[in-house]
Amino acid sequence: MTEHLDMKTGIDKPKVKGVAEEIVCHRYTDEGWVRISVHVPSEMELTIYLNQQELVTILCTPTKLNLLVLGFLYGEGIISGIDDVAVMRMCEDESLADVRLNNLEYELPTQRTITSGCGGGAVFKTQGQKVDSDFVITPTEVVSLMKQFLDQMELYRLSGGVHTSALADNSNLLIIAEDIGRHNTLDKIQGECIMRGISTRDRLLLTTGRISSEMLHKAAKMQVPIVVSRHSPTGGAVSLANDLGITLVGHARGGRLQVYSYPERLSCSTD
Repeated sequence: MTEHLDMKTGIDKPKVKGVAEEIVCHRYTDEGWVRISVHVPSEMELTIYLNQQELVTILCTPTKLNLLVLGFLYGEGIISGIDDVAVMRMCEDESLADVRLNNLEYELPTQRTITSGCGGGAVFKTQGQKVDSDFVITPTEVVSLMKQFLDQMELYRLSGGVHTSALADNSNLLIIAEDIGRHNTLDKIQGECIMRGISTRDRLLLTTGRISSEMLHKAAKMQVPIVVSRHSPTGGAVSLANDLGITLVGHARGGRLQVYSYPERLSCSTD
């Protein structure tokens, strides 16, 4: 199946088919073995071609692929917006995205870093942007958003084995994305924001996965001042968050959370 994306209006709708596969497995419990049918997340290798040259191959969940590509290109500094893209053709049968830029002379980046995320991601060398924001939020609002977030993990509830991320304001989730690669979830969010004309500046990112340095680089590119996860950040991520001006929140579970950098955005005080 080949899809031609309308660059002015087109957002492909998430497809239930292909996102999760139904398989038969054997489950052991105290009562012994039983044969059951379960769902597992699907995966695909998507190769992005830019101006007819191979750019990168991404292991991902086969949904919102056009948004994933747009978000990836934006996050790597290859495009600054939708107007830089002349044509984008998605071909799932051939597992490729064919992107033609208006700038036909664009030279592909050559140096890339293999990310720590599941899904075999890669990022090219980009300079981090410091986040300057007066955005603040209360711990109670973060807890409420996290509850909304957990309630909307549709693919995770169906099959497990995926990461989920969301863009939010103080009270509502604006965009949610799921993928086997946690970095891909941020690219899908960025791509949808580009397509729908939604600003990511002065927003909050929620994610299920471990926060690593490359996740913060993507957040800084989005000018998001607060990143929240249910899990722990890495030491490198904490150091980078301080450098980039990002409030880093981890272990946000139940009514608890831990703030590792710029706690003033959550009115943090232990006095």
